[in-house]
Amino acid sequence: MDRTERLFALMDALRRHRRPVTAARLAEEQGVSVRTIYRDVQTLIRLGAPIGGEAGVGYVLRPGFFLPPLMFTAEELEALVLGARWVGAQADEGLAGAATNAVAKIAAASPDDLRGRIDDTGLWPAVLRGSGAAPEPVLGLVRQAMRQERALAMRYESEAGSRTERDVWPVQIAYYEGKQIIAAWCCLRASFRHFRADRIASVALTAQPYGKPRRTLTKEWQQAWEQAWAREGKAPA
Repeated sequence: MDRTERLFALMDALRRHRRPVTAARLAEEQGVSVRTIYRDVQTLIRLGAPIGGEAGVGYVLRPGFFLPPLMFTAEELEALVLGARWVGAQADEGLAGAATNAVAKIAAASPDDLRGRIDDTGLWPAVLRGSGAAPEPVLGLVRQAMRQERALAMRYESEAGSRTERDVWPVQIAYYEGKQIIAAWCCLRASFRHFRADRIASVALTAQPYGKPRRTLTKEWQQAWEQAWAREGKAPA
């Protein structure tokens, strides 16, 4: 790690700690000597970072300070590009386009050396979608429902071919290779259910709000999942 990366890593570490943290603790986290931490803190202060505290007591980064958003380490950049390329290969067209645009924006606002690394990180996701994979336009509407916490009116086809109409409150989407699973509170069954996106015959966003905040529903869904797994030894339907 060069000196610039080390300084940004130290800033990230200070940002993670809301209370004063000693130089010894920072040195252990960063894998450097305590003396190096003392020098780097003084360098950051000279550069304008609002760091309070002193040697032997601890350091804290005062609220309201933000690093430039495009300063990434090599590994952070590789993670972003690899993740964006994986999302870009999925059936969710809205997210795929957003991932491509996000990488393009990062590249456009980055210095030349960073742009070169974005173009060739040497990392590509191996996505086995299969020849029958197709975009799932319903996913954009599901994500909108989750953001706005509004119910979806859905017509769903089971594996056996029977169709039901129900209102659901989506809480999570799992993106598997070749399929997407939507976890939602089903108003028809009065319980959590899991729906395959490719079996949704039709869906519409309603004006009806969720009966509970999505954050609360997510916790309840997680508890129901864990209980079903412990009871049945498998994921709930």
